[in-house]
Amino acid sequence: MYDCLPDSELCRPVKQRGEFVFAAVGLAHGHIFQMCRGLIEAGATLKWVYDDDASLVANFLVQFPQAKTACNVEQILLDNAVRLVASADIPSRRAPLGMRVMQSGKDFFSAKAPLINAEQLTAVKKTVSETGRKFAVFFSERLASEAAVYAGELISRGVIGRVIGVNILAPHKLGGERPAWFYRRDTAGGILIDIGSHQIEQFLYFTGNKNADILSSAVANFAHKEHGEFDDFGSCSLLGENGAVGHFVVDWFTPDGIGAFGDGRVFLTGTEGTIELRKYLDIGVSDETDTVIVATKSGVEKVCVRGKIGLPYFGRLIEDCLYRTQNAMSQEHIFSVMQLALAAQAGAVHLEH
Repeated sequence: MYDCLPDSELCRPVKQRGEFVFAAVGLAHGHIFQMCRGLIEAGATLKWVYDDDASLVANFLVQFPQAKTACNVEQILLDNAVRLVASADIPSRRAPLGMRVMQSGKDFFSAKAPLINAEQLTAVKKTVSETGRKFAVFFSERLASEAAVYAGELISRGVIGRVIGVNILAPHKLGGERPAWFYRRDTAGGILIDIGSHQIEQFLYFTGNKNADILSSAVANFAHKEHGEFDDFGSCSLLGENGAVGHFVVDWFTPDGIGAFGDGRVFLTGTEGTIELRKYLDIGVSDETDTVIVATKSGVEKVCVRGKIGLPYFGRLIEDCLYRTQNAMSQEHIFSVMQLALAAQAGAVHLEH
C-alpha cells in the first residue's frame, strides 16, 4: 500500500472542546448526523439543535443528547458563541436558511444539494460576496469516503499521471417511501441536482478542473409513475477545461438485498495508470468499504483503506472558519459544481419509455 496521509492530516481534533461551537438547524435528511459527527470528531462542540418538526429533534437528541433544543432559529443566530450552522433541511429551504445564517455573521454548512435553482445560486453568491461568510457544502460521496481521500492523495503524487477520464456509477437505495418533498421538483430539484452534484464535484476535483461543459444529460422516471415529477434515473457527460472527460450514471434502483445504500464506484483513468474505488462494498466479494484498486506499470494493488486514512475535511473546515482560509474546499469550486448541476438538470433530455 502506498503511504497514507501524514498523521497531521488525519481526522484528529483541531481545537480543544468548546473553542469552536456550532448548531444544527433543519434535520429533514439523515446527512445531518454524518455532518455533526464529523465536526465533533474534529473538535467542534455542538450546542444547539432546531427543527420545526419536534419528532426530528427528538430523534436527533438520541444520538446527540448534549445539544440544547432552541425555541426558534433566531435564538441560535443571536448566540455569539455559535460560529457555524449545519443544516440538512429540505433542499429548497437550504439556501434561504444559509443566507439568513450568513447575514447574521455566521458560516453555513449545508448538506448537498445546497440549492435547487439558478435564482437561489445567484442570491447565495451575492450574500457570500456581501457578508464574507462561508457557504460550505458536504459532498459526502468524496469527503466522507476514505477511498476517495486516498485516491486524491495518490493523484496529487502523480501515481497515475494526469487524470484524463472519470467514470462514475452511483446507484442509490430508495429504501421505501420517502417524505413528499423528496419526489417534488420544487423542493428537491431533480436527480442531477441532488445526487448528480456529488459526481460533478468528484469530476472537477479528481481532474483538477475549475469548470467544465455539459456535453449531454438525461433523466427518466422508469418505475415511479405515482410520483410524476420524480427522476429515478439520470446520466451526464462532461468535458473539463483541461480536456479531461467524465461520465456518470445515477439512479434509485439499488436492490434491498444489497447491504449498502448503493454499489458506488469511481473509475479514474490517468496517463500512467488507473484507480478504481469500490466505496461502500466490494459486491460479490466482501462487505468491506473503501476498497481501492490501483494499476500502474509496476503492477496492480488492491487494498481496503477503511480506518487507515481519516477524513481531513472536517478539521480543515473548522480551521477555514476560524482563519478565513479555503483549504477544505474553495467557494469557487462549490459554485462551479452547482452551476453545472443546474445546467445538467435544466438541459436534460427526458427519456421516452
